[in-house]
Formats: sequence, C-alpha cells, structure tokens
Amino acid sequence: MNTPSTSGRNPYLVPFALVCSLFFLWGIANSLNGSLIRHFQFALDLKRWQAGIVDSAFYFGYFVMAIPAGIFMRKWGYKRGILAGLLLYAGGALLFYPAADIRVYAFFLFALFAIASGLAFLETAANLYVTVLGDEKGAEWRINFAQSFNGISIILGPIIGSLFIFSKKEYNASTLAMMTPEQIQAARVEEALSVQGPYLAIAVIVAAVAVLFALTKMPEIGKEEEAAEGNVSIFSLPGRYPHLALGILAQFANVGAQATLWGYFVDFKMDFAPQDHIGLALGYADFIHRLVGDTENMTPEKIAGFHASFALVLFMLGRFLGTWLMSRTEPRKVLQWYSMAAVGLVVLALLTGGTTAILCIMLTYFCQSIMFPTIFALATKGMPPAEAKMSSSLVIMAIVGGAVMPPIAGLLSGVGGMKMALIIPLICFSYVVFYVIGRASCRERV
Repeated sequence: MNTPSTSGRNPYLVPFALVCSLFFLWGIANSLNGSLIRHFQFALDLKRWQAGIVDSAFYFGYFVMAIPAGIFMRKWGYKRGILAGLLLYAGGALLFYPAADIRVYAFFLFALFAIASGLAFLETAANLYVTVLGDEKGAEWRINFAQSFNGISIILGPIIGSLFIFSKKEYNASTLAMMTPEQIQAARVEEALSVQGPYLAIAVIVAAVAVLFALTKMPEIGKEEEAAEGNVSIFSLPGRYPHLALGILAQFANVGAQATLWGYFVDFKMDFAPQDHIGLALGYADFIHRLVGDTENMTPEKIAGFHASFALVLFMLGRFLGTWLMSRTEPRKVLQWYSMAAVGLVVLALLTGGTTAILCIMLTYFCQSIMFPTIFALATKGMPPAEAKMSSSLVIMAIVGGAVMPPIAGLLSGVGGMKMALIIPLICFSYVVFYVIGRASCRERV
C-alpha cells in the first residue's frame, strides 16, 4: 500500500493536521482514568470495584452520546460536531473543581460522563473524518497515523497522576492505623482537592483549541452524496454490513480489555510486585522526576504509576511500528499479529505472576496500540458517506465495553486476586483474534 501524499499539493493536509490535534487531546482524558481509580479508593473511601465505576461512567458517556453525535454531525457537519465535543469536554473538566470541594463521588462521575460525552462527539467526527480525507486505500494508514498523536498524549496521564494527583505519602493499612479519624479525614480531603489543578488546566487548553477550530475553515466531505442518499436507518446497518456487526463487537471487546488493563494497572503492580520494579521503567521514573526537579523519594504507588506511563511509551512505539507496517502490508494482517501476541501475553501473565506478569501486561499495551483505529477503519470501510457517519456512531458506541468490563474484573479480583481479573482481557483479546481472522471471509455488503 502506498502512503498518502504529504506534499503541499494535498488539499487535505491542513485539515488533517488540525484534526490530529484532537487525537492528542482525548488521549490525556482517557489515560488519567487509571490514576483516578487508584486515587479515589483512598480519597473517597471506596472499594476497588466501586472505584472501577470511574471507567463505567466514562465509557457509558460514549454509549449514550455516540448516536446523537452521529445524527448531529450528519445534520450540521464535521466542524460543528467537533466544536460541540470540545465544549462538552472543557465543561466536564471544569466540573472537577466543585466536585473536589464537596467530595461527592456521584458528582465526579457526572463530570467524567460529561467529558466522555464530548469525546463521543470528537471521536465520532475525527475518526471518520481522517479516513475520508484522501483515497480509500490509505484510510487505515491515515487513522493509525492520526491515532499516533493519541499514543503520545496518553503517556502524560500517568505522569500527571504521579506528579500532581498521587500523594507524596503512602496511606497503607499500617499508616492509617497510626492516625486519628480526624487526621484520616483531613488526608482524604487533601487527596480529593489534588485533582482540581490538573483538570482546570485541561479545561483551559481544550477551550483554547475550540476557539482555534471556530476560526478555521474545515472542508465537508461527501455532502452532496449524503443528500442523495436520503434517510438512513442506523439500526439496519449491522444487518446490511456483516463486517460492521462483527467490528462493533470487536471494538466492544478491545475497549473492554484496554479499560481493564489500564484502569487497574496500578492495582496489578501493587498486587503482583509492589517492591520489585522493572529496570527500564524505574529509570524512566527517575528521569521524569529529575526533569521536573522533584528529588523526593517515590512511594511504591508513584513508582507503579510511572510503570503505567512507561507502558504507554510502549503503546506509542507499537502504534508507530504498526503504522509503518501498514504502509507495506495489509492492515488486517498487522492487526492479526498484534492481537494474537496480546492473547499470548495475557496467558503468560496468568501463569506466572510477579514481575514477569507486570512485564507481560506492559507489553500488551504495545499490542493494543493499533487495535482501536484499525478495527474502526475495517468496520466502516466501503460505505456511502451518510451510512459511514451512522456506522461510525455504532462503532464509537461500542466503547461502552470499557464501562462493562472493569467492574466485572474488579469483582473477580475480590474472589481470587488480580490474577482472576486477567480473565476479562483474555476473553476480549481472543474475540479480536476471531474477528480479524473471520473478517477475511466476511462480505463487505449484502
């Protein structure tokens, strides 16, 4: 496959570059959830499965808003869809400020739902927009290239969590036993307030990007073809396009696995190997701390957060390598290689435990890197513009897998430890393998 031209003669180059910035923005929101899950367990006095509802509220926003986003985008166009998403995103981030003041978990969940509602608009618009900004053969390459900026930004989430959200003190059972109820309560309040600064900064940045988009002209692709298509029945599309139906389920499974592994990574690390660390990740943590001028000793929880951030570096590298491979071979084959490797790594983590299991989980990040954009591109490929927009909504709706799977994994961890939680990503990755192999014989349209 030839990669798309990036010369000045390409009329879509500037719009493509602007939309790539959106992929950077939503990566931060996604990767911060893992820090919040761990942080809220102490700050709001929650059990692990209750804290896992952070992901449920977040991904449920995608489920609720994906179809309205598709309908809005078809009526008002890509640009207005993007602006609506940015405003919802900024508004949700701002809500973290009062939520931290009153320390009501439901308020935090509502703020996360608002952020995710905005991201549903952004992802429904941007993921499809980059696939149509050029020739159809390069669609998978373009979306994976654009998603590479997402891969860069998600590294920041655990770093922000470790530097600005996680406490410099470790509040374990023995520490709490030495504190009075009043001291414990004061510590919980202090921990809750630590999320205000990071989310206020995010709100300001997102609002600034919204202003930039409002002032920029964005081309509408396929407007005349959409008008000729007339009304589209969104729920009839999976029946008409078998590859779409299978792709929706594959995206559900992929995001479910990702939300489980990312959301509970610090818990996996603290359960499997709280004191044993991977050398490269430890060196990475030390480098980041020196870079920001923080010379204080790191708690095991902070070190675990930096292990998560280093795993996201692997995620970014996996996406760049996958994008390069797709310029030389069929994208479906690349997805098959990555998904089969993910299954093998989760099996190895289940069989071993300890530092080996943590290394395996970190390597699954590398394998997951191309799954979301490639599944999206394969599931929506070969459709007229109006049907593609509606199909995009259905595939984004499947992100609700991230709401369903983490609480189930959290409940399983209560039965048999964090090893039991790995059963969820194992099942999910296995279905992705089934999808990518089965799709080869699946007709594009009936």
